[in-house]
Amino acid sequence: MIVIVDGKQKVMVFITNNTDWAASSVGDLYQTSWGIEVFFKQIKQTLQVCDFLGHCKHAIRWQLWAALLLYVLMRFQGQVADWPHSFSRLLAIVRGVDWDQINLMSLLKPYGTAGGIYRMRVACETSYLVGFAL
Repeated sequence: MIVIVDGKQKVMVFITNNTDWAASSVGDLYQTSWGIEVFFKQIKQTLQVCDFLGHCKHAIRWQLWAALLLYVLMRFQGQVADWPHSFSRLLAIVRGVDWDQINLMSLLKPYGTAGGIYRMRVACETSYLVGFAL
């Protein structure tokens, strides 16, 4: 099958036992399955879905639905804000300010520019090490 990679044509070989399908169908199926693999890898890494609070089927199902809902909302927020950075950076910014009452759009729009109005800082009061405040 001939595919275009970085503007150049490359010949790719896929091994399958289904001889009824066309080569383009096998290539499209592989490309789609690879996109699904990347999607689940990103969810597992960024949303930390590997650590479940409950172990019954119902609890795991609810946690997965909550993670997928958060993923969709953060992707939508990044799309609306024209977020040019990575998805993991978007989640890190949101995690850093999740207890502050701020407008998320006003935080994401100027991020990475000199005109940003919010500054990320860590103070002793926001430290996670209880008892180590100065």
